[in-house]
Amino acid sequence: MDDVIEAQGEIGTVKEIQIFNTRLLTANNQTVYIPNGSLSNGVIKNYTQEGIRRVDLTIGVDYNSDLKQVKEVILDVLSKNELVLKNPAPSVLVLALADSSINIAVRPWTNAENFLTVHSDTLEQCKIAFDTAGIEIPYPHQVEISKK
Repeated sequence: MDDVIEAQGEIGTVKEIQIFNTRLLTANNQTVYIPNGSLSNGVIKNYTQEGIRRVDLTIGVDYNSDLKQVKEVILDVLSKNELVLKNPAPSVLVLALADSSINIAVRPWTNAENFLTVHSDTLEQCKIAFDTAGIEIPYPHQVEISKK
């Protein structure tokens, strides 16, 4: 019990396995009952069974960015977060040369119970570190067209 699973389009913590259905508690405190027949015939994804999880983030940086510096800044952010595991080591790599950004894959590992915190903290701390280092995150610009 207390495993976090995804099944039948629902994600929640297993609270009780009854004779005909399984009771899940979602992250926003909703109770969901899934028939055991559906569970036994469908795919179940268990997010907590292994004890650790990899956080998969994508952060876009400007094409003028120094990629070596970008990677160093991100790795520094990850190394300062005590919830990020040292083993397996986090990875930071170029994911794509997209239309308006170079997309960087940021993949730290953490204990399953810290997944959401590491996800949020990594994004926040990378933004702060990028601002300090002068690394720009591109965003769509709207151009106002004046009518004459």
